[in-house]
Amino acid sequence: MSVDPFTLEIIKNGLVVANEEMFWAFARTAKSPVIYEVYDFAVGMTDAEGNLVAQAPGVPAFSGVLDFAAREVLEKWGDEIYPGDVFVSNVPYNSGTHLNDVTLIMPMFYKDELIGLVLNKGHWSEVGGMAFGSWNPNATEIYQEGLQLPCVKLYEEGKPNKSVVDIILENSRLPDYTYGDMEAQAASMRVAAKRVKNLIEKYGLENVKLAMKKILEDGEKYARFRLKELPKGEFEAEDYIDAAIAGTDEPLYVRAKITITDEKFIVDFTGSAEQVMSPINSPFPATVSGVREVYMAIMDPHAYPTGGFFKPLEIIAPEGTVFHPIKPAPTSTDWEGIAFATDLVWRALAPHVPDKLTAGHFLSIIATIVGGINDKTGEPFAIVEPQPGGWGAGYDMDGTSCLVACGDGETYIASTEVYERNFPILVERYMVNTKDGVGHGKFRGGFGVIRDYRILNSQALVTIQVGRHDFPPWSVDGGLSGPGNKVIIYKDGNAQEVRRISAEVFKRGDLVSIRTSGGGGWGDPLERDPKLVLEDYRNELITLDVAEKIYGVVIDPEKIEINWEATEELRKNLRQERG
Repeated sequence: MSVDPFTLEIIKNGLVVANEEMFWAFARTAKSPVIYEVYDFAVGMTDAEGNLVAQAPGVPAFSGVLDFAAREVLEKWGDEIYPGDVFVSNVPYNSGTHLNDVTLIMPMFYKDELIGLVLNKGHWSEVGGMAFGSWNPNATEIYQEGLQLPCVKLYEEGKPNKSVVDIILENSRLPDYTYGDMEAQAASMRVAAKRVKNLIEKYGLENVKLAMKKILEDGEKYARFRLKELPKGEFEAEDYIDAAIAGTDEPLYVRAKITITDEKFIVDFTGSAEQVMSPINSPFPATVSGVREVYMAIMDPHAYPTGGFFKPLEIIAPEGTVFHPIKPAPTSTDWEGIAFATDLVWRALAPHVPDKLTAGHFLSIIATIVGGINDKTGEPFAIVEPQPGGWGAGYDMDGTSCLVACGDGETYIASTEVYERNFPILVERYMVNTKDGVGHGKFRGGFGVIRDYRILNSQALVTIQVGRHDFPPWSVDGGLSGPGNKVIIYKDGNAQEVRRISAEVFKRGDLVSIRTSGGGGWGDPLERDPKLVLEDYRNELITLDVAEKIYGVVIDPEKIEINWEATEELRKNLRQERG
């Protein structure tokens, strides 16, 4: 080595910090709330071969596809990549998720030598298509979902490609938002590239390249070390995607077989349903990303996610299936499929690595669009966001409440005040969902939320997709399942439960009530510490009826105390009844 190990560590961390600065530069300068409030994006960096060397925290479902986008540029453009170029890509099958998630890729050069690529993948609120907001639960093919950008040059040698920019803006219902987000993405990437250039000028090109190589080698070495600590063998899980698939009420069967050896972590989705003419299909890069999430949780959630760390991971998903669709399969609500790529591995392994994985959670992103033309300003507006819900219990703790689902794990819930100030809606109720409850157990699941949007405009268009309704969050070791997700809409005084609505017109005074599920429980509810049951009752999370019938705990409602003798007798009787 031409540099000492300590300096090499400084360079490695400098690459990570460059990505973190890119992340916050984009968050501070973007036009859309889905970026600057929700953080629905991810950024990263690869070496010159497209191997992931660094990234900042972002949407997990995006983070795992960045290296696919880098390799797509290298394979398609080869020797036609020049300093100042910026590529734009959103076609899902080779490197993406759904069309709204647009990746910008910028090559980094030093004295005409390509040293790596910078990537920024963010959710654009509008890319055209048959429904406002572009993702559409009723789509039957990708052509209905919006503009496809097949890895083309957005900037050529530092100059905007005006023709491509004009096509993008002409196809967006929110061109100002789209242009603002696009320019913010590109600007943030220049910040990262500049920081890498500073590292090169300070420490030398060969040392920076050496640091990239060392990141990959260290990641692979560490992954193989952690792999040896995992239980070995074959583990299987099956489930059904029940995301109200367009054109049918039949759920999709999905399965996974996980094989763990000292050298490999193999996930095989063979046997899962074929792709469908409904947008819940998970593109193969997104499937890989979904598996990478749970792989990291099992191996080490604090490890750097790099190409080296992912080297032992092998994923098999036959072409033409829901986990590896081919054109023209729609993918605009792909998070439903991606989530099951994560959850099947999670479900198969949770009982075997209880210190690393919890019981099942509410899983569905329950992504929501509320938008239209603001009566007061005449300007378009759009709320685009995931919803939080309940996570599953662990073997030694209750589940987390009101957290976004696994695929959106680093996103936030936008401020109610920001929405009400900027848009003609009222968040009439936002509370912990104690009405539908949780999966009970020795340790109970976390609670979901109830969130009500009241329309204050003459009209607004609403789009929602709901999964984990008929097949609720799963439990472990005798715990109870969660209640499942649902949405209730109120129009003209009439209530209706829905699973899927696409750009449906709501008028002034109409209301959308989103009710996310609590997580699954872990262990027999009759083994729960009665003091914890009492605490939940005091906090108004459960009723006296639940305390007695589920947990076998008798609480004096006047003294707010446990009747220990009655509790012991009741639990004895319930154990006999339940076998």
